[in-house]
Amino acid sequence: MDKNIGDIDRILRLCIGAVLIGLTLTGTIGLWGWIGVLPIATALVRRCPAYLPFGIKTCKSE
Repeated sequence: MDKNIGDIDRILRLCIGAVLIGLTLTGTIGLWGWIGVLPIATALVRRCPAYLPFGIKTCKSE
């Protein structure tokens, strides 16, 4: 499977996911903050299913 997430996109996803989960664990936001698991998972596998239908790629072409 081809990667479609670049380095900057990956870093942003990891940061946003970590912030959402951190805010949930501290009780600042509700349980919906666990949605932060999704950006972390997509960053780790470097593949975003939402990008596929639109043909978006934020990584460099090989």
